[in-house]
Amino acid sequence: MNFEISDKMKIVLEMINEFVDKELIPLEHEYLNTEFRDLLPILHEKRKMVKKMELWGPNHPVELGGMGLSMVDHGLVSEALGRTPTGHYVFGCQAPDAGNIEILHLHGTEEQKHKYLDPLAAGDIRSCFGMTEVDMPGSNPVMIETTAVKDGSDYIINGHKWYTSGADGSQFCIVMAVTDPEAPLHLQASMIIVPTDNPGFNLVRNIPVMGHSGSDYASHGEVMLQSCRVPQSNLLGKEGMGFVLAQDRLGPGRIHHCMRWLGICGRAFELMCKRANYRKISPDGKTLASKQIVQEWVAESAAEIQAARLMTLYAAWRIDTVGAKEARDDVSMIKYVVANTMQKVVDRALQLHGGLGMTDDTILAYFFRHERAARIYDGADEVHKSSLAKRMLRKYE
Repeated sequence: MNFEISDKMKIVLEMINEFVDKELIPLEHEYLNTEFRDLLPILHEKRKMVKKMELWGPNHPVELGGMGLSMVDHGLVSEALGRTPTGHYVFGCQAPDAGNIEILHLHGTEEQKHKYLDPLAAGDIRSCFGMTEVDMPGSNPVMIETTAVKDGSDYIINGHKWYTSGADGSQFCIVMAVTDPEAPLHLQASMIIVPTDNPGFNLVRNIPVMGHSGSDYASHGEVMLQSCRVPQSNLLGKEGMGFVLAQDRLGPGRIHHCMRWLGICGRAFELMCKRANYRKISPDGKTLASKQIVQEWVAESAAEIQAARLMTLYAAWRIDTVGAKEARDDVSMIKYVVANTMQKVVDRALQLHGGLGMTDDTILAYFFRHERAARIYDGADEVHKSSLAKRMLRKYE
């Protein structure tokens, strides 16, 4: 693998990092202490600036108005944007919209692309993804209780979803539902587009996570689908291909997540080092940086971030060169390695900040509570480790 970044990407990353530093990081206090809806007018102005700079939609295809970056290059952008909570939203590559754009682009009909994909890619509307269910294990996408039963030319959908991220304020949801319970397990479910203003699609609540419920794109919705009728033309791809489409969506998405987490690592590391050099701990002017334990935290964090970063870039390169299926093991590894690296680095940075770290006067407490889920969503660590180990052990049977 060639680790050299092209001259063009160097310029792009410089522009993005400067924008994040000057335009977005100063908004963090307001983001943490106001309703997201109240911040939207400011963020939309920032979006206009990004579009003028031709940096909109780094992972979107060029024909959709995006930058059409490779997996590696988009990973580098994701890392830069991950340093602040609004980065991905302002640049139009936030989850779950990014994954929904990929699925619609690859599998949507021309009518679906015109109605849903084009405005979504332009940032004019938002979407959500309804897969996780209250009583089913989220790590196993073939275990779905939600049903879609044919009635004439329609589907009637019934089910109970939660952690439907971004449901609050979305215009449509891509719902995973069982369309053929008699088919083989991996061919039972389908993906269906459901407008959120459709009768029977009910947002019950924004689920409080670590004491914060969030609003709009940062929310996690609990959704009830009650005799929700949609036309069969809203089917995405072929019937029974929901599991396959979910894997298409989740594989590259894990690269985006891991690089965003590495951006969080970098920001936490920077705050930790600055605080260590600033905070005096004795009358003679000694700072936290003079303490051996702090030096160990810094050294360990630097090495762990570097290792996790190289693993992630390698996995992204593998997807670019041999495809997501062949890179499956590499993606599984980075999912739990990077999530745990981020947890350790953020925890050390928070610990070093003492009482200040527990407040929202820095971004660290937000990272701590908001990103604890990294070890759970898109497949819990334990599931990735188990499945990876089984595949590797088979090679030595």
